[in-house]
Amino acid sequence: MLEALNIGLIEDDPIMGGSIVQRLELEGCAVHWWKTGNEMLEAPDRTVAELDLILCDIRLPDMNGEEVYRHLTGKMSVPPVIFITGYGEIDQAVRLMRLGAADYVTKPFQFEDFLSRIRDNARSRAPTSRGGTTLGVSPEMQDLEAVLHRYAETDLPVLITGETGTGKEVAARHLHELSKQSGAPFMAVNCAAIPADLLESEIFGHEKGAFTGAAKRHLGYAERADTGTLFLDEIGDMPAELQAKILRLVEERSFHRLGGEEPIPFLGRILTATHKDLAGSSNGGSFREDLYFRIAVLPVHIPPLRSRPDDIPWLMCLFLAEACNRQEKNIRGFSTLAEEAALSHPWRGNARELRNRIERAVALAGGEWLMPRDLFPDMPNTVSTTASFQPLSEIRDAAERRQIDRALSRTSGHIQDAARLLGVSRTTLWEKMTRLDVRIERPES
Repeated sequence: MLEALNIGLIEDDPIMGGSIVQRLELEGCAVHWWKTGNEMLEAPDRTVAELDLILCDIRLPDMNGEEVYRHLTGKMSVPPVIFITGYGEIDQAVRLMRLGAADYVTKPFQFEDFLSRIRDNARSRAPTSRGGTTLGVSPEMQDLEAVLHRYAETDLPVLITGETGTGKEVAARHLHELSKQSGAPFMAVNCAAIPADLLESEIFGHEKGAFTGAAKRHLGYAERADTGTLFLDEIGDMPAELQAKILRLVEERSFHRLGGEEPIPFLGRILTATHKDLAGSSNGGSFREDLYFRIAVLPVHIPPLRSRPDDIPWLMCLFLAEACNRQEKNIRGFSTLAEEAALSHPWRGNARELRNRIERAVALAGGEWLMPRDLFPDMPNTVSTTASFQPLSEIRDAAERRQIDRALSRTSGHIQDAARLLGVSRTTLWEKMTRLDVRIERPES
């Protein structure tokens, strides 16, 4: 099933158009069928903006598909477009893809492959805000959110681990919003960004005259958190002498301001995060073992972005909307080649790197569609020269190989289940795996 996509179809052939509409409706889609280019272009802008995908025949009675596409790109919001073409029009379809079209299919086509193209190219409807939304669309992030929902029911300490840039603070804020502390402050402290000699004062505060320059009382993050959440990010970089005081804060639920004599009760919840292996480093003495076990009562790990490719297009849409709104730019979306380049990138900086690349691309983009060179200006193979330009057949093979690998990974190597996910028959999947040299990697027992 195509999960109730809203699809526009521009097709003058009543037999072809009727067959496509019938099959898409059986798949759960809503279809708007226009028989001419002008008929479609006269539709309200809101109708076009709400579409997840447009299917357009290149040869129409009143104009060709390229003219329709150029008119569409003048609208405020145009969804991805897949062109339906005969073999004699492939050059024109390729030119349209370079202009930003999503894909093309040649007549005659197999419906299973056609549905797969629709599924891969339909617009992801990213949320406009984080409130009440998921942290990602991949199974890994769906599982993570389910864990956070359970953790929100308690006030025990939570340790969030993951590589730099995976979104540990985003997860911590989400947990805070789900918890009973949501109406109270969320105080975040980056333990790696504050000098060691100031970190204790920033967390616990100080009394007037506690040290040279302490001209007045200062309330620390722990006190300002009140009944909310104190989030200690990168706690693995905390100095050893301060770790003992954090241990007392966790165990005794109280602390002292620097220079203060009276204990102050801590009323909030403690969340911590690190990109380091605290369990391993504790054996070497760089992190207190007793503190590790106290803050890791409820552990959660965020996997790197490269291991959850389903989240990459979702995050791209989300970050693009945020960047366009912040910079007051009107970027319509990503070309298919840009999405392929993003899916192939290792993302060592994870979601933070993705956000930064999109921010830069939006700021410097020379057109209304972001291309691979906009996201990766530092990569030589993104230069648009004949020598470095990758053929469409290679791009399509790489995309199919990636999608098959993802399906096999999700189904633990079961061919029938993977074929069902991909919307093809078992035989078709076997043929593609043989042609693309895709091998099954069984999980270790």
